Amino acid sequence: MPKTIDTTPKTKKALPKSKEFAVIFTGGKQYKVAVGDVLKIEKLDGEFKVGDKVVFDKVLLVDNGTDTTIGTPYIAKATVESLFQKAGKGKTIKVVKYKQKSRYLKKNGHRQPFVEVKISAIK
Repeated sequence: MPKTIDTTPKTKKALPKSKEFAVIFTGGKQYKVAVGDVLKIEKLDGEFKVGDKVVFDKVLLVDNGTDTTIGTPYIAKATVESLFQKAGKGKTIKVVKYKQKSRYLKKNGHRQPFVEVKISAIK
């Protein structure tokens, strides 16, 4: 008895994403975020535990799919809520200072701290 072979491609269906997004300002950088995004940002002040709520109030732009609101520079009463996931340090960046013919060589390493958050709501 011959076996039937299924030739349909085995790909995962992408879940429909919400069209709502915002641009926030934190750590001297701007990030485009949507609900459900996991974001690695610069270290935040304060102590956080896993699952704590982190609120970003410096919202530069909000787009809900039909209309766009742009702040001057920030949107009043607009916030982006997120859940704290983890804090850590990035990979080591090696810094080398060298001057030829003078026996000058300095080596240094640096690990940038980061915070990982998951966006839960745009209000």
